[in-house]
This record gives sequence, C-alpha cells and structure tokens, in this order.
Amino acid sequence: MNVSDAIKGRKSVRAFLDKAVSRETVESVLDTARWSPSGVNTQPWKVFVLTGEKKDTLQQQILERFQSGVKGGMDYLYYPEQWAEPYSGRRKECGIALYGALDIQREDKQRRMDQWVANYRSFDAPVMLMFTIDAHLETGSYLDYGMFLQSVMLAAMDHDLTTCPQAALGEYPDLVREFLGLDNDQVIVCGMALGYEDVDAPVNNYRTVREDVAGFTTFLE
Repeated sequence: MNVSDAIKGRKSVRAFLDKAVSRETVESVLDTARWSPSGVNTQPWKVFVLTGEKKDTLQQQILERFQSGVKGGMDYLYYPEQWAEPYSGRRKECGIALYGALDIQREDKQRRMDQWVANYRSFDAPVMLMFTIDAHLETGSYLDYGMFLQSVMLAAMDHDLTTCPQAALGEYPDLVREFLGLDNDQVIVCGMALGYEDVDAPVNNYRTVREDVAGFTTFLE
C-alpha cells in the first residue's frame, strides 16, 4: 500500500472483531509512528496501551462516571464553544451519516445514547490507546501530536489493523490520570481504539464527505 492509498483508505472504525492484538504488533506500530516530525525534535507524545483487565477496568470507571450524570470536560477545548458555518454543517452531516448507517432515527434517543456510550468502551476494540502531553507545552506541540496520531493510524494499516481516534476518552481526565498514576502535569490529549475491523458491521460501511481541493486552497502565481 502506498502512502496516498493509506491516507485515502484510513477511516474511523466503530466495530471490531473479538480478536486480540499482540504486544509485539502494537510496539511495531508505535516504532513506526515515533518517526513523526516535531518542532526541534521535542517528540511531545506519551502513550499508554491498555488491554484485557486494565482496559475493562478503566472503561467501566468511565462508564460509571458518565452514567452517574457527571458531565465530562476535556483538559482543553477540542471543539468551538460557538459553532459557525461551514463547520456546524459538516458536524451535522457527520452525525447524519453515522446514524443513517445504523438506521437510527432522530427520535430514537435510546439507540443514539447506546451508540454514544460505545465511545467509552473504545467500541469494544481489544486495545485502547491513551495519549498524554506535558501541560507546560504549547500549541505547536499539539500540532506535532496530530501528526503523530496520524502516523499511528497509518502504521496500523500495515498490520491490517484499524483505528478510531477518540476525544470522548479524554472527557474525564482526572479519572484517567488517577487510573494511570499520573500527576496534573499531564494533559489527556485523547484516546484511540485499535483492532481488527468487523467489515460486516453497518457502522463501518459509510464514509464522510471531504471538501474538494478548490474549496480550501488558494493558488498565488
């Protein structure tokens, strides 16, 4: 698979096979991703790999916190507080595509909630990755981190693995920090589901629309 095919073929997978991923495979993915670029080679990423009992325990704690009615909040603002076009429209289209693939109607609040709660289980993937960054680092390091996350997702494809990056897993950062044994100097950036795709699951059989090059590019000649 060449780079262009990998970038175009990558998608967020929300249903996985009940098939374990070996530690050696995860290490190989991260061994590739570590070559991602970063300003002055700061390499701001820290990764926690959760499987088996550890993953089950953390996701159960997150689920219990959510179901208790405690509203989550990330360490930083991932989304804007006020949505405007074209972003609000794209956000809406993304939701319509997801729920449409699952045949979940707008008024079916229970099924919508069930699908959202699946976020906190990493969609039952065998591996949950959690990513942190030192709190004193600035915006540029978050740009670097985005490149690292993309590298993880693309490197996974070399092993026939699929992924779903998840901001939702960062919604209860204090809980995650305590579970991982971290101090407050670590920001929870996000999580990621990693595993083998269930290709028969309807939720995996749709793609979001992307803007044409002409829609976001200005050539000055």
